[in-house]
Amino acid sequence: MSDLIWLSAAQMARLEPCFPKSHGKPRVDDRRVLSSIVFINRHGLRWRDAPREYGPHKTLYNRWKRWSDRGVVARIMAGLAAEHGEETTVLIEATHLKAHRTASSLGVKKGGRGRLIGRTKGGMNTKLHAVCDSHGRPIDLFLTAGPVSDYIGARALVSGLPDAKGLLGDRGYDADWFREALKTRRYVPASRKKRTTPVRYDKRRYKRRNRIEIMFGGLKDWRRVATRYDRCPKTFFSAIARAATVIFWL
Repeated sequence: MSDLIWLSAAQMARLEPCFPKSHGKPRVDDRRVLSSIVFINRHGLRWRDAPREYGPHKTLYNRWKRWSDRGVVARIMAGLAAEHGEETTVLIEATHLKAHRTASSLGVKKGGRGRLIGRTKGGMNTKLHAVCDSHGRPIDLFLTAGPVSDYIGARALVSGLPDAKGLLGDRGYDADWFREALKTRRYVPASRKKRTTPVRYDKRRYKRRNRIEIMFGGLKDWRRVATRYDRCPKTFFSAIARAATVIFWL
């Protein structure tokens, strides 16, 4: 069983203050259940394929689904990421995540939201928009359908950008409104080639954008992040937030 425990005692100590309080019957061992969730998301398995040492797969799934619906997993990542202490430069970028056929139904539940899946040249995708610090650690994440442009996704992230001196972004963020929102910052997105009057930018600093690309690569090492199997966008976002928490913030 020791080989299946993915979270150390020190890591659990950091996570426990963020757990919801248990009402009534005590919860099943948190460390074992959360380790099973990491194992499933890391390897892209079905819940019923979880090693029996973790316990009944329905118990594991129910905990995961309940905490995802309540936003517990996302709040844990946000709470840990709030300790970033970044004062120099933040980076913004987006990436496509392939939607498996089991998740690519575009129907909308009665009274619910869409699946945040759309068709692009690469097929059915969800787009992950992210802001990370200068060390390549994700600070803020946001999901949209695949065809949504980068700068539209940035609208949801711009108000929460850390109070750093500068921001790095590629040409996809070269919109006038975005530059206006960032006018108090030292660095701005690279200039689009089709601009009538090109905007100068620091090409040497621009090369540091590779850190956010490396961050995306780390997240996509988790198979349930690289390929979306979950129909529910909340559940899929929780898988991304869990991966980001374990890889970068614990």
